[in-house]
Formats: sequence, C-alpha cells, structure tokens
Amino acid sequence: MASNQAHGSNGRGSGGGGNAQRRAPEWADGLKQLYDSVVEESLPDSFKDLLDRLEAIPTSRGQDGGQDTSQ
Repeated sequence: MASNQAHGSNGRGSGGGGNAQRRAPEWADGLKQLYDSVVEESLPDSFKDLLDRLEAIPTSRGQDGGQDTSQ
C-alpha cells in the first residue's frame, strides 16, 4: 500500500503540496534529446529523389476536377 500513497495525489488535489511542480522525469529528457536528434537529421537522398519525382508529375488532374464522369 505504500506504493499507492506515492502515486495517489499526482499533484491534482489540494493536498499535493509542492508535488505539483516536480521536475520532469528523467526519461522525458532522453525523449526530448531523441526528438531533437531526429529533427536535425537531413533527408536521405532517396527521399529527396522521391519528392522531386512527385513534384514533376503534372498537376492537370487536380485542376479540372479529376476524371470525366459525364456519361
């Protein structure tokens, strides 16, 4: 039951005291570092090539409403 007391209030109630302003858990720092490292990575060449090929596709399909549905 002692472990339930440690997690009981979670800083939500009025009896939380100073617990509501705890520092973020250690895993949160690691997760932020991982996210930052992924954001800073450059795009792979194969992905850049794919984007270039997609941009080269004519956009006329979308401009006239797509396929002709008249019968």
